[in-house]
Amino acid sequence: MNPFVHTLISPHGFELIPSLDTAKRPGIQRLRSALEKQGKRMTAAKPDLLVVLTPHGLRTTRYTTVTTSTWVRGLAEYDGEEASMECPVAQSFAVGYVEAAEAAGLPLLGVQFATAAGPLSVLPLDWGSMVPLWFMPDVPVVIITPARNLDKASYIRCGELLAEWTVRQKKRVGLIASCDWAHTHHEGGPYGFAKEAVELDQKVRDVLMRGEWEEMADWDSSFVEAAKPDGIPQILMLAGAVSKADRKIIECEYECPTYFGMLVAGLA
Repeated sequence: MNPFVHTLISPHGFELIPSLDTAKRPGIQRLRSALEKQGKRMTAAKPDLLVVLTPHGLRTTRYTTVTTSTWVRGLAEYDGEEASMECPVAQSFAVGYVEAAEAAGLPLLGVQFATAAGPLSVLPLDWGSMVPLWFMPDVPVVIITPARNLDKASYIRCGELLAEWTVRQKKRVGLIASCDWAHTHHEGGPYGFAKEAVELDQKVRDVLMRGEWEEMADWDSSFVEAAKPDGIPQILMLAGAVSKADRKIIECEYECPTYFGMLVAGLA
């Protein structure tokens, strides 16, 4: 049984935040509508806290990081516009998860800045977290940033432990995997064009809908590097957190309005 009150996969393009959407692309608007719907589902689920798996938080080469500060605070700037957000951290949940991971020998670190607690205990809130949280209920958060080069078993075990910890804490937890996909769809983008981009995004949708999320770990590394997704580690953690029996996706919206693919998907 899925221990999370609602689980979703979210994109994190800046323009999804309404005040940063200067171009008004139809694809962005469709994705935003899908996120708004997921936000309503999350609100209806009445979570005590939200866990976000993001590629853009505090990164290390060998360890997945977990925010254990008192606050996270962020500023997103895009095309001359700004949006800001501040969220309390569910510290006891985060610290307990880190301690459980350390006891299990998993490559996971708790991170904080300046002080252990209080008003000065603040870490940056990245756009990979801020964008999906913009549409979610206002509750404490835990931000988890998977390292990029761990083995499949480590990602999956960290996800399994997250589910186990959620059950042990008897908390109503919402889980968000923040992922964008191939970043090489257009020559004019910062990473140029690669033919692999379209194929990878098609494979992503196929794997997600079939529930065989672990397959992403077995894709050829040169194929993945050419397409440049930033969602695979989060999905592998999600694969550990959500059993195959609970991976039914009932809503899925994919768009590529700029140079990278974005997808919103909600689980039953």
